[in-house]
This record gives sequence, structure tokens and C-alpha cells, in this order.
Amino acid sequence: MKPTTKVAKNYKHQQGVVLIESLVAVLIFSMGILALVGLQAAMIKNTTENKQRADASFIAQKQLARVWTSDHTSLADSAGQIDVSDQLPNGLVNVIVESRGLVTASVTWQSPGQDAHRYQASTYIDSRFTD
Repeated sequence: MKPTTKVAKNYKHQQGVVLIESLVAVLIFSMGILALVGLQAAMIKNTTENKQRADASFIAQKQLARVWTSDHTSLADSAGQIDVSDQLPNGLVNVIVESRGLVTASVTWQSPGQDAHRYQASTYIDSRFTD
């Protein structure tokens, strides 16, 4: 009879171990899920920023193409600021015509809660061909 009482004593010392093991497993699983959610949020943010950069590049190139194809008597008529907030958050395009036919299109935008971004593209248009 003594061996059975010894086994009973060891069993009482191990009560609750399964509960602790399952709580640790739930904790580890929860940390993994939180890590995946954080990774997904970072991927969405990066995808949004990359799309905005691509849109800004397209807008700047479109404005430079507009200057190339314009029938203005001078390049100075092409300069100005254009609101593109329908395509980029708080977006503005500033077209600057410098001396000797250098035309620069600068696109700025700012997403809520983030830093301001800027994309700039330049081209040279020989003023002999625009007059």
C-alpha cells in the first residue's frame, strides 16, 4: 500500500501544471499573431507610400509633357502652381521655368500624420523651338 500513497503524493505536487503550460502556449501564440498584424500594417503603409511616389512621378512627367506640347509663345506662360489633391493627399505641382529653357516640375504631398514628400523632375527645352 505504501507505493500507492507515494504516487498520490507526487500527483498532488503536479496539479495545475497543464493549466500553466496551456497559458504559456496561448501567450506565445498571441505574440505571434501580434507580430503578424504589425507586419501587415507595415506592408500596407509601404505599399501606400510607393503608390504615391509612382503617382507623383506620373504627375510631374505629365506636366513636363504639357510644357513640351504647348503652343505658348514663351515658356514663362507654362509656369505656375496646380492643385492635385484629388490624386495625392494635399498634393501640389509647381512648374518653374528657369533661364535657357530649363523647366522643373516639383510635386509635393503629405499624408495625414506623416512627413511631407517631394518629387522633382526637370527637362531642358531649347527656347529656339518654342518661339
